[in-house]
Amino acid sequence: MTIERLIRIMAGTVVLVSLALGYHGSPIFVSEWFLALTAFAGFNLAQSGITGFCPPAILFRKLGVPEGGGACSTK
Repeated sequence: MTIERLIRIMAGTVVLVSLALGYHGSPIFVSEWFLALTAFAGFNLAQSGITGFCPPAILFRKLGVPEGGGACSTK
């Protein structure tokens, strides 16, 4: 598993969980404020795509996760 794949998994999980917690029709609804977390995840993805700066990538590098091979690349 590479840094790129872990970041995509993490971002997708944050979006899905925050939608489940922030949507009124959800059985685990808590508050609409969880939708702000969805917006933050989307903003962070866009920002990292434009600037190349991604704080979770720094953390994953320090944890020893290998780089290379994006999630869409074929091997």
